[in-house]
Amino acid sequence: MNPKGHMVRWMLGDGEIVRRFLEAKLQVHPDVVSYVREKNDPALLERIISQVPHGTLVVSSAHIPDLSPEKDGERFLPEPDLEIISGKSGDSPEKNRFEDFFPYFRDRYTRLAEILRSRVNPVPIEALTRSTRYRQEECMVIGMVLDVRTTTNGHRLVDLEDPTGQIPALFNRDRPGFPDAERLLPDEVIGARGRLSQDGRLLFAEQLVRPDVPLTHAPFTSNRPGKAVLISDIHAGSSTFLEEAWERFINWLPSSGAAYLLICGDLVDGIGVYPNQEEELTIRNIYEQYTRLGELMAGIPKEIVVVISPGNHDVVRPAEPQVAIPLEFRKGFPENCRFVENPALLSLQGVRVLMYHGRSIDDMIGLIPRASYSRPEEMMVEMLERRHLAPVYGRRTPLSPEPKDRLVIDPVPEILHTGHVHTSGITRHRGVLGVNAGCWQSQTKFQKQVNITPTPGRAVIVDLQTLEPKVMDFA
Repeated sequence: MNPKGHMVRWMLGDGEIVRRFLEAKLQVHPDVVSYVREKNDPALLERIISQVPHGTLVVSSAHIPDLSPEKDGERFLPEPDLEIISGKSGDSPEKNRFEDFFPYFRDRYTRLAEILRSRVNPVPIEALTRSTRYRQEECMVIGMVLDVRTTTNGHRLVDLEDPTGQIPALFNRDRPGFPDAERLLPDEVIGARGRLSQDGRLLFAEQLVRPDVPLTHAPFTSNRPGKAVLISDIHAGSSTFLEEAWERFINWLPSSGAAYLLICGDLVDGIGVYPNQEEELTIRNIYEQYTRLGELMAGIPKEIVVVISPGNHDVVRPAEPQVAIPLEFRKGFPENCRFVENPALLSLQGVRVLMYHGRSIDDMIGLIPRASYSRPEEMMVEMLERRHLAPVYGRRTPLSPEPKDRLVIDPVPEILHTGHVHTSGITRHRGVLGVNAGCWQSQTKFQKQVNITPTPGRAVIVDLQTLEPKVMDFA
């Protein structure tokens, strides 16, 4: 009991939850641990254990009572089979003003907070700081991370803001919520559960909740045969472009059974993108680079629909969302090519594919402990947990302030397709397939300097009826 006579609940930690499952001779999936921790209900924990069928080895989300997979309503299937839901050429304005950042971040907060409110009951920050009602009681706030830093004692101190005010939240390194707090990024939107200090000026946070993909998410699959090939980072015009591997890929496409080819940015090597790049260019004219790329794509079968989005090496603005490749650079491309922005959300026979080149991976790897360029699939999970493709503002990923933040991941796709880092990785997170195929360029001098080892010459083909991926290696 606290001094006011109110019951104070002890918050369940990951260690306690896992220990209880082990006592019942059960292993448990991390999603179940997160769900129980979020609900903070010991009775739910015991109910799950008591209802697990005999012989179960690993308790999954399927064993949570009253939690069943849900599809997000009836999905309209367009004619033809490819629909560009967002990211059509011209969706993004060419110019923005500094004052546009306020509505941009307000939109981000509002939409992500709405996702969180479906799972938690927050209190406005102003109410916490001005009223004595919540002192030393368990409470939840939803806020955007203004700043995050490590204290001299190794704790994590986070400044949170909502439309009503600001409050610092302290995640103790010895408490269960600390591992999640270690991965906090500036400008992401989170829920923080804890207790207020006596003066109401500090939240002692015990639990961190992210928007994440719902545990009940059930991916759609096509009701008829169809396959999509996913690649990125061709880098035409570079001396390190692997032309022989590309030719093997083009020769394979007619027999692949693919109906779609999705190319996720960095079509050409560009000009002046990194120091001394000109030393590794075979084509030093940007127009000629795109002309050469059109020639390289001439062998793609006409019945395959090709969807092309830009990356940071392409001839578009660096700020995201990036506009589609301009008309003047498309002249040599086959007629079956469709040009979209970065990011772009597609529907392929009802299967939603979110294409995002992935420059924000640089920022996340620099800020998240133990992250690595060799494991891009982990960064795709980080995006999905935050429901945002590029949460950090002001670092290596420039953002364009538009009235609606198009980098928010909403709706949840079946496939998240990225590139940029030149290393392949495949993952699944709560029903979402994450794919980074790699690149078509061997290691550059710059990559060698920053210790990036690419995995070139690979394509990933996905069956739209099963969402099963297969890696094809042409190197």
